[in-house]
Amino acid sequence: MRIGTSTQPMSTALIDELYSKRIHTTLRNIPAPRQDLTFAQLKIYYQERGLELNNRFAQSLELLTPDGQYNYIAYLLADENGVSIKVAKYAGTDKVDLIENEEYGYCSLIKATNQVLEKMKIENVTKAKVTSTKRIEKNLVEPVPLREALINAIVHNDFSREIPPVFEIFSDRMEFTSYGGLISGQSKEDFFSCSSMPRNRELMRVFKDVGLVEQLGSGMSRILKYYDKNIFTISDHFIKVVFPFSDKNIIDGIEKNESKGKNGTINGTINGTINGTINSLDEEGKNIIAKMVEMPHITIKAMSECTGYSVRKINRIIKELKEMGIVERRGANKTGYWVIRK
Repeated sequence: MRIGTSTQPMSTALIDELYSKRIHTTLRNIPAPRQDLTFAQLKIYYQERGLELNNRFAQSLELLTPDGQYNYIAYLLADENGVSIKVAKYAGTDKVDLIENEEYGYCSLIKATNQVLEKMKIENVTKAKVTSTKRIEKNLVEPVPLREALINAIVHNDFSREIPPVFEIFSDRMEFTSYGGLISGQSKEDFFSCSSMPRNRELMRVFKDVGLVEQLGSGMSRILKYYDKNIFTISDHFIKVVFPFSDKNIIDGIEKNESKGKNGTINGTINGTINGTINSLDEEGKNIIAKMVEMPHITIKAMSECTGYSVRKINRIIKELKEMGIVERRGANKTGYWVIRK
């Protein structure tokens, strides 16, 4: 390696990096760190799709190296492995105040992916705004692009360096970071063209078999239908996608009302919606409705923690609100939501 007028030996790390860029080492050819692998979880996911894995599934799914050992794809899909996907949640807009740090993994990558999907679905709460004509509900992030970007970050991650993808939740955005950068020979135009260039072809096939991905190359088109390309940051080694929380008009309106206090929330969001009935309520009833507007999916227990009222008292107030025709609960107690009638 020439530096100025002198030459120096190239470091092993630099040689490995240059070699990996020139020769794409597929996970199919990398032996699994252990060979005592089982695949009960994978078989269950196939059965749920009406598919059966016979005794030769390892060959048909290309889970073996050329010399017949389980490869790294098999390791990722096995019931037990050393791979973990991290999900971190922060209180603010930076990484100073970490409030959650969870790991999903050490199991089949299919199971871990479903666990992370479920976690992000819970975090992707619904914001609501009640207008004089209708109730508007909006997730923090569009659900379809969120799902596609999350699965892409996992299935296209370069696991050969044993660096898993990371998912982070901030107060104003979600960030998904996968390791590997662009595939050798792939340009940014190719990346956004919605053409299929899977880094891990064998892994992609299994994800398609179990219904985690649909049509190859369709994920990017679903993301770009809702968001601009600038949500992606592509470097030599990482691809990051940042989803800002939206819809800004709805969320900002709610946050402005929250900043005015409970009375501001009630007057700004509810008062013009219920034909004056709200004015006849006492302060406790107004506070309960304010929480329902603020968090439509809130449970009785959570409402008690937020307001300081007992569960018994909240149940009594809600019963009165229902009898007045102001409040309606739709769905189950834990998964349903509140509707404020006009």
